[in-house]
Amino acid sequence: MKKILMIMSCLLIAMSTINIQAKDSETEKIMKERKELRKMSRKALEEKASKDARKEAKQLKKQGWKVLPGSLPLEKQLDRSYMMQQEYDEDMFPKYLMGTASSVGENFDGAKMQALEIAKLDLAGQIQTEVTALVESNVANKQMAENDAATVVKTVMGAKNLISQSIGRVIPVVEVYRDTKQGTKEVRVTIAYNAQMAKEAAKKAVRQSLEDKGEELIDQIDKAMGW
Repeated sequence: MKKILMIMSCLLIAMSTINIQAKDSETEKIMKERKELRKMSRKALEEKASKDARKEAKQLKKQGWKVLPGSLPLEKQLDRSYMMQQEYDEDMFPKYLMGTASSVGENFDGAKMQALEIAKLDLAGQIQTEVTALVESNVANKQMAENDAATVVKTVMGAKNLISQSIGRVIPVVEVYRDTKQGTKEVRVTIAYNAQMAKEAAKKAVRQSLEDKGEELIDQIDKAMGW
C-alpha cells in the first residue's frame, strides 16, 4: 500500500512539473513574439495594420455593419485598433488592452451601453491573463516566492467582477452597428484600456480581496509585483 501511495505521489509531482514547464514554455513563446513585434519598424507595423484593416472592413461591410454619420471611416477605426494592439511596454505588457463585444437592443443607445459593459468584462478577463503571465515571469526570475504567486493568481482569477468595477475611463476605438431583420439595432464596440491603469485595476481588486489576510502579505505581494 505504501509503495502504491509513493508511486502515485511521484506521478502527481511529475505531472505537476510537466504542467509548470508547459506553462513556462507558452509564456516564453508569447514574450518572444511580443519582442519581435516591438522590434518591427513603425512603418512596417503601419503597413501591416492598414492591410489587415482594409481586409476586415470589407468583410464587415458585406455583413451589413456601418458607422454612424460623422464617425471615422471603418478602415481608419480598424487601423487604429490594430496599431494599438501591437504596442508593448518594456516588460512586454501590452500598452493597451482591447475589449470587444456586441449587443442587440430596441435602440442604438441601449444596445451600445450593454455592449460596453460586456466589453469591460472582456477587458477584466484579459487583465487576469496578463497579471498571471506577469506573476509567472516574476517566479521564473526569482523575484517572487511560489506560495505568494499562487495566492495572487488564485485571487486575481476570482476577482473578475471586482476588476471590471475598477476599470476607469476606456478609449472607444471601433464602433459599428447594423439593423436586424427584427427591426432592432445590433451594436459592436471595441474599447482600449491603458496598460498602467489595467495594472492599477488588478492591484485594487487583489488588495480588496486580500484585506482579511493582513497587510504584511499585501505589502509582500506589492513589492514582488512592483505595484
